[in-house]
Amino acid sequence: MADRIAAQADDLDLVQVGQPATAETRQATAPAERVEGTWRGYLWAAAVCGATAVLATPLLGVLELSNIVMLFLLAVVGVSLVFGRGPAVLAAFLGVGLFDFFFVPPRFTFAVSDVEYVVTFGVMLVVALVVGQLTAGLKQQAEAATQREHRVRSLYDMSRDLSAALMNTQVAQIGARFLTGEFGARSALLVADEHDRLQTMDGATAPVDTAVAQWAFDRGEEAGRGTDTLPASACLVLPLKAPMRVRGVLVIEPPGQRPWGTEQRRLLQTCASLLAISLERIHYIDVAQSSTVQIESERLRNSLLSAISHDLRTPLTSMVGLADALELTPPGLSVAQREVAGAMRQSAQRMSALVNNLLDMARLQAGAVQLNRAWQPLEEVVGSALAVCDSLLAGRDIRVDLPDGLPLLHLDAVLIERVLVNLLENASKYTPAGSAIHLFARSRSDTVVLTLDDHGPGLPKGREERVFEKFERGQRESALPGVGLGLAICRAIVEAHGGTIEGHNREAGGVVQGARFVITLPRGKPPSDLGTTTAAEDPPAP
Repeated sequence: MADRIAAQADDLDLVQVGQPATAETRQATAPAERVEGTWRGYLWAAAVCGATAVLATPLLGVLELSNIVMLFLLAVVGVSLVFGRGPAVLAAFLGVGLFDFFFVPPRFTFAVSDVEYVVTFGVMLVVALVVGQLTAGLKQQAEAATQREHRVRSLYDMSRDLSAALMNTQVAQIGARFLTGEFGARSALLVADEHDRLQTMDGATAPVDTAVAQWAFDRGEEAGRGTDTLPASACLVLPLKAPMRVRGVLVIEPPGQRPWGTEQRRLLQTCASLLAISLERIHYIDVAQSSTVQIESERLRNSLLSAISHDLRTPLTSMVGLADALELTPPGLSVAQREVAGAMRQSAQRMSALVNNLLDMARLQAGAVQLNRAWQPLEEVVGSALAVCDSLLAGRDIRVDLPDGLPLLHLDAVLIERVLVNLLENASKYTPAGSAIHLFARSRSDTVVLTLDDHGPGLPKGREERVFEKFERGQRESALPGVGLGLAICRAIVEAHGGTIEGHNREAGGVVQGARFVITLPRGKPPSDLGTTTAAEDPPAP
């Protein structure tokens, strides 16, 4: 059948798996000591009953028959305590038969001279069977309680050790020690990394089938021995299900061929749950430590930026003033000296702008900047920003498309102007001289979207979001001035207004046409006494 299917379905991968052993096969291949142990109980039951008959024979003239019956009942109780229900039943029947044969007249025959002995035999048999079964049942319950107590203690010891584990390898060692002590089984712990790839922990002793392990991890289901998926496998694979997600898989190889019982499967699942919870706890410990280090590093960096900025502003201002005073000091400076003084002033002013960026970033991160909001028209903010950047944008084609009827916005005009100035400065630095810059806006139902397009090389592919981080530049190695704070300041200001800013590349035919920065600001509802009008939504500019 398998060959015929493979011949007719070329696009299928056919995998043949051995059929799991049936009950008859397991019984035929059962260990010899198991069968021998079963028969040993019955042999001991017969031997105990025979010994009781031999020991009670000299007492026939001393004890009443009712007392001799008690000796046989005592033998049944002893057999049931040691060997269980089956040998106890055999001991009950043998006890009645031996009592009739050796002690009830006529002796050494099974004939009964008195009908009353028939009732005695029946009562004796019933009592022996009931006592034997009750004793065997109590023994099993006591053994089960002892096993449960042992397992609970083992699970407690395991959970106590897991609570002190700080690494995944320690969790693997604790789990392997528990499985070896409880089941004599070999095991392997596979933990998922940040890319959901399973990594085998050190100390694994069980063989690992990576395909089966990955299947169990992806679906969160058991696989391997004793399950519906690859039951002929030598190992059982349990997914480690934690409260948040599946953290890995546990591979267990039993010591023998016997299948897992219900109690054993429950214990294995409990073990897997404890291991999963411990792995998740260690994961979040690492996350918390990383977050704490990042927060402390950010706080230290902001403090350092603030301190350095304050200490540098005064000498830089003095350098600008000294350069101006040098040009005005009589007698007049030569042309070369004026060029040097002008270069000094420009360098000091450029450095002062960088220091101001550092100080503004530190203030924004510390939450020390208070927004001076007012209902402002967007056209005035855009015009003010273009006026500030007039010298930088000289010789460029600046196209501004602001539709009529834009709503008033509740914003800090100075800070939003700073956002636009930073974007325009970046466009002037990173795009070819003379290239066009397009600035347009459109109104939506609850927001106003302001977009700035340039015609430069665009943002680095895959780093469109990272350029908004502190000290992150579009070109890592560049002769252009700057420390990578302009876009970070823009994002901090826009988010303080409840808006968003994002950047991406404009492409046409797979070719980058330039960068696009999109600022989204909430519209809000201005007071009625301002007399604002609501504009219809305008289509985006081409």
